[in-house]
Amino acid sequence: MTFKDLNIIPAILEGLSKANYTAPTPIQEQAIPAVLAGRDLLGCAQTGTGKTAAFSVPIIQLLSEKSNGPKAARHIRSLILTPTRELAIQISDNIKAYSRYTDIRCAAIVGGVSQKVQERALNQGADIIIATPGRLIDLVNQKRIDLKHVQILVLDEADRMLDMGFIHDVKRIIAKMPSKKQTLFFSATMPPEITKMVKTLLVDPVKVEITPVSSTVDRIEQSVYLLENGKKQSLLNHILQDKSIVSALVFTRTKRGADRVTRDLSKVNITAQAIHGNKSQNERQRALNNFKSGVTRVLVATDIAARGIDVEELSHVINFNLPNIPETYVHRIGRTGRAGHSGMAISFCEKDELPFLKDIEKVIKKTIPEVKNHPYPMTSVPSFVKSNQTSKSAAHKPAADKPAKAKANPARKPKSEWFKKSGKANHSKPSHSKPNNNSTNHSKPRAAK
Repeated sequence: MTFKDLNIIPAILEGLSKANYTAPTPIQEQAIPAVLAGRDLLGCAQTGTGKTAAFSVPIIQLLSEKSNGPKAARHIRSLILTPTRELAIQISDNIKAYSRYTDIRCAAIVGGVSQKVQERALNQGADIIIATPGRLIDLVNQKRIDLKHVQILVLDEADRMLDMGFIHDVKRIIAKMPSKKQTLFFSATMPPEITKMVKTLLVDPVKVEITPVSSTVDRIEQSVYLLENGKKQSLLNHILQDKSIVSALVFTRTKRGADRVTRDLSKVNITAQAIHGNKSQNERQRALNNFKSGVTRVLVATDIAARGIDVEELSHVINFNLPNIPETYVHRIGRTGRAGHSGMAISFCEKDELPFLKDIEKVIKKTIPEVKNHPYPMTSVPSFVKSNQTSKSAAHKPAADKPAKAKANPARKPKSEWFKKSGKANHSKPSHSKPNNNSTNHSKPRAAK
């Protein structure tokens, strides 16, 4: 199938061709006809499936067919809400590429930069705005943005907006728009609150579900390093001595961790920049542009800041810290292996992260191969990990699984007993009060088996 088969107008086809789009992805094949037909849409799709074009292309076409006319004032006729600044800018760049041979104008409205540039874009007129909730509410309150003419609303990465606490802002924004409009809703996961929103916002939607979050891209080669506590930076420095790693996106759990990793890489002459929420928008965009152009070899990011990072030939994703939510792992490694290219996903795992590794393997339904030949191996590897690496079937034996599960995820006490019981435990077993003994308490009994 080609984009022409989807009844796309010639002006957009020319823009897609210029952007090197050849054939539609599965989500584009299913979503574009539904949106062109004026239907509400519920898209369950993770990053890297081509969903930006799936909603942008038909929006450009629908708005082009309902032109304002040469002398009419431009109103905002489509609003695309996204959780992060990077994603908003990326979508804006894509829409400009797709619509370059049409009369459609778009603008990105994001925080972290001067409002003046955005005001100028709004004054010149924009048919589509792509916005993060905070800055959009500011401009609506200042009466610089009017949403009364919105015909098509897109909520992109709704689950991430929920995670970031934007849902109440989103509801306030929706209240400023006409009740009758076409709504396109995209989310990689469907937690209860998102499901509730879908029921209130969408009318008889077409549902498009592509690449369940539990499935990882087959062309991505995955591996895990089990290593001693405190050796992650040393291992990262060691791995990056390999010049065949042309570009690497490194994920850390915290902003401070991202800065620390970046500093330590610079000390060993590896070009690296950090991207996270404490950086200004200009700093984040500069770091991203340097990474895309190859000036910077390593980009160190937190999960939230990494939304919107789309680098076609990214060779490696490295999980410096394993995420505690398995679906996040799938999103992270999906940043590589795009556009027909192969990719590698490397994870570092210390003893206290072993439960996270186990949960990830359960979700992706495969055992991640362990790299054993490295300078910082984990000593006294728990027996359940050993059995996982040697035999998939052994991981399902009750005798091996149950003790590990009990240790990794201890049952929670009722709140009424917290202080009473913990006090007794502290008197009878003083060693339990030591703050950093969790990982050794997890591993020693297993190693002894």
